[in-house]
Amino acid sequence: MLLALGAACSLPAAARQMTAADYAQAVRFLARNTDPLVDHDVQRVTWIDATHFWYRDHDASGDRFLVMDAANGKVSPAFDEAKLAGALGKASGKPVDARAWPSSFDFKVVRDGKLDVTLGMTTYRCDLAGVGSCADLAKFLKTGSEPGALSPDGKSLAFTRDWNLWVRDVATGKETQLTTDGVKDYGYATQNAGWVHGAGAIVRWSPDSKKIATYRQDQREVGEMVTVDTRVGHPRLDVWKYPLPGDGHVFMIEPVVVDVATKQLVRLKMVPQQRLSTLCDQLACDQAKPYQWSDAKWAPDSKTLALVSTSRDRQRETFDVADATTGVVRSAFEFAYKPYYESGHGRVNWQYLPDTHEAIWPSEQNDWNNLYLYDLETGKPLRPITTGDGNVTEVLHVDRVTRTLWFVGVGRTPGVNPYYRQFWKVNIDSGKTTLLTPENADHTITMSPDGKTFVDSYSTPITPPVTVLRAASDGHVIATIARADIGRLQAAGWVPPVPFTVKARDGKTTLYGMMFKPTSFDASKKYPIIDYIYPGPQTGSVRGRSFLAARGDNQALAELGFIVVAIDGMGTPWRSAGFHHTWYGDMGDNTLPDQVAGIKELAQRYPWIDVSRVGIWGHSGGGNATADALFRYPDFFKVGWAESGNHDNRNYENDWGEKFQGLLVTHQDGSTNYDNQANQLLAKNLKGHLMLVHGEIDDNVPVGNTYLVVDALMKANRDFDMLIVPHARHSYGPDSDYVMRRRWDYFVKYLAGDTPPRGFEIPKS
Repeated sequence: MLLALGAACSLPAAARQMTAADYAQAVRFLARNTDPLVDHDVQRVTWIDATHFWYRDHDASGDRFLVMDAANGKVSPAFDEAKLAGALGKASGKPVDARAWPSSFDFKVVRDGKLDVTLGMTTYRCDLAGVGSCADLAKFLKTGSEPGALSPDGKSLAFTRDWNLWVRDVATGKETQLTTDGVKDYGYATQNAGWVHGAGAIVRWSPDSKKIATYRQDQREVGEMVTVDTRVGHPRLDVWKYPLPGDGHVFMIEPVVVDVATKQLVRLKMVPQQRLSTLCDQLACDQAKPYQWSDAKWAPDSKTLALVSTSRDRQRETFDVADATTGVVRSAFEFAYKPYYESGHGRVNWQYLPDTHEAIWPSEQNDWNNLYLYDLETGKPLRPITTGDGNVTEVLHVDRVTRTLWFVGVGRTPGVNPYYRQFWKVNIDSGKTTLLTPENADHTITMSPDGKTFVDSYSTPITPPVTVLRAASDGHVIATIARADIGRLQAAGWVPPVPFTVKARDGKTTLYGMMFKPTSFDASKKYPIIDYIYPGPQTGSVRGRSFLAARGDNQALAELGFIVVAIDGMGTPWRSAGFHHTWYGDMGDNTLPDQVAGIKELAQRYPWIDVSRVGIWGHSGGGNATADALFRYPDFFKVGWAESGNHDNRNYENDWGEKFQGLLVTHQDGSTNYDNQANQLLAKNLKGHLMLVHGEIDDNVPVGNTYLVVDALMKANRDFDMLIVPHARHSYGPDSDYVMRRRWDYFVKYLAGDTPPRGFEIPKS
């Protein structure tokens, strides 16, 4: 009798009618509702100069903007918030709450008490002297408003207009055209990588602010991508250059240097190069400086610059040194690496040391991303700078006088979670390495421009951040900036996610993940499980290891009666090179063998997980992986929600697939090396419920990727669901809440077997 009773308790709960109150409970755990309940969460700061930075502090009474003096740790208000809010309200015609500034708010000090304030999509020039006033910067300067790259001295902004390079004087708004021969699809500083395109200028200013290194991009013969935006009457057509794997013509760049004062243009004496980066699939890869040419770096004296060129297959790098006056280019060395080369994680890490004719070169040759010193005269490696296990992810500062380098690293300390970022300094000559952030936590670092101090915000997924100012010499704490308080968050019912480890497909490799359980969790019940997936290879599913009050809608979904998990499978970054490259050339893998193995292990560990009811969802690469999961493992994954998936990388921009899948090869029988990643070729295997979602005018992953799968499903006579979001690009903008609510409904109905409330509307705030 007792055995029978125990078995009955493990059965799934009877189907139920979900109510609006159930969904309202889920809404409580979205970021818009949880983030404001975290007090004194200062994870990022903005340096004003070498010794001052500003930051936003927040508590129950609202927001404050403060400035800290790094020399003595003293804090003062950044500005009069009430006066600025009043001035911005008058300028914008909309009231601004001085205690609740939007997340888009940003400012920089111009001079004499004047601020340039960004609010929404508009930048205002504000003068807080007297009663205080603000004016739209574009109208105030009476010039164009194209985005661009600011010079080191802060006086000039480089931008593009009509396929040519211009500069704008920041103080007066005066504009000067620097090139005149740019024409359509053959222009200067073009920001077009296919999947990302816009008006920004990709440049590298010289340290003395007198020259600009950039390129002329030739995309005249490159194939085009098209989106059609539905509306009453004729639809809106958008056409731009977008190469695909195997295309004979791709983006090519011709490097140049422009003297700003004389407008003299020097064409560097080198053959046109692929428009690629040593880090990502576009030229502007530095997260901190979005318009900066990442693989061009100037000498401190502004006389020469180094450039690194990447081959189309990503397996060969060429390090060149160019004379900025004559255009003469000397090849210093070449570096070959398979299956593909990367110079860092989040930042291009190679460094140019012209005074000593050296370069610092990142390499995974020992299975980890370490730094090596190269002789630019001989082209030979001199010695390792960093050694051993663990990756150098970001080089933040180099002191060429003391020969000291500061870097962010992961996996370098035994016993510490291998995803936790820590901050180190290393002597370039001796290799002596010093850990500056000893706390067993994930560290977010913002270094001062002079490299003497840094702000360190450290936390874990379950412990809130402590933010301190430290000395770069030895890491000692100069001042405590803030200690986050989650008391109000906990009082609202928040519970932390549960970090866990499982074994990978090989039964040996440890994988790290995060689990979300309902706040009303009952261990005697059986819960269906939903796998949130992003397969990489450039990032993973867990979304970082710092503290976050919400990670997407994972906890919200859990509130509806699910166990939600995220697992970083093999093939995702920040571990060893061997781990990261697990499925190179077989992108259809999508970490799915690890997802299956991990979920099965969790189900064996926890009897309250119902492994007969497994759902999966993801966006972009996660949308690809979701459909792939239902096609490759149709008896395991029962319900999938696939958003904006790149379902066949032959229909996605060329350098993504060519980096991770290899160059396209067509065999004599018509098959290709890309067939193993094409979801439409597996669509006939579908058994469960699959929703395909895509934005109508997605200019990152074109909607045709989803239509390929739709076509195959129809030909195979398979039932499926589809939602096309009108006027939406890769993200869904104002329709995001509608899509999220439909996603909740889909899992509630088809995975849990319950009935969702009809037409629930997620409140905006």
